[in-house]
Amino acid sequence: MPKGMRPRLAALRAAEDGMGTVEYAIGTLAAAAFAAVLYSVVTGDSVVSALTALIERALSTGF
Repeated sequence: MPKGMRPRLAALRAAEDGMGTVEYAIGTLAAAAFAAVLYSVVTGDSVVSALTALIERALSTGF
C-alpha cells in the first residue's frame, strides 16, 4: 500500500462517524412529514363529516 494511502483511509473511516445522526435526522423528518399528511387527511371535510356521522349514529342507538 502506498505511503499516502493510510492517512486517507483513516480519514474516510473517521468521516463516517456522523452517519447515525444523519439517519436519525432523516427518519425524524420523514415522521414529521407523515404526521403532517395524516393531519391534513384527518382534518379534511370528508373525514370530519364521516366521523361526526358515526358518532351521532352511535349515540342515537337505543339499547
